[in-house]
Amino acid sequence: MGKVHERIDDRLRRFIEAQHVFFVATAPSGPDGHVNVSPKGIGGTFAVLDDHTVAYVDVTASGSETIAHIRENGRVTIMFCAFEGPPNIVRLHGRGRFVTLYDEGFDELLARFDGGVDESLGARAVVVVDVERVSDSCGYGVPFMSYEGERDLLPAYMARKGVDGRAEYRRLKNRTSIDGLPAFDMDAPAGG
Repeated sequence: MGKVHERIDDRLRRFIEAQHVFFVATAPSGPDGHVNVSPKGIGGTFAVLDDHTVAYVDVTASGSETIAHIRENGRVTIMFCAFEGPPNIVRLHGRGRFVTLYDEGFDELLARFDGGVDESLGARAVVVVDVERVSDSCGYGVPFMSYEGERDLLPAYMARKGVDGRAEYRRLKNRTSIDGLPAFDMDAPAGG
């Protein structure tokens, strides 16, 4: 039922761009540590850059597992599910890297998105994935769910914190992963 594709073609791109939510999965190296799966879905924060490259705006949140795991080993999988229309699941396996708001090139990358999310609304990095494997599968087991709209809670919460409040929040909550791995470093250029 599943199929591996050479690239993100126009049909897959249209499917990806039509989804309201996607899931990012990463894991630390070795047998220990926690596998992380994060749902994402703020409108306009995902972009297909080309047939083998995607990116998303990583917003300030209570953890930074994805950045920690990408910093350690680069492995990442992004999954999209059809909750409306014909069933389908698309998985993008690849190697990730990131550019933080403190790094050169952040503003240029952020300009590639339609969502209008910037540092004032919590953008802390752009995660770029060099896609090595593209696959889709039936999605017959995924239920129908209706999209009702965006939750505007996180960007509004970050906007109220102000520049210093967002920086302090990242300092307190985003420096290490739940397994103690280095994550969001506010003092050094990133890259992952």
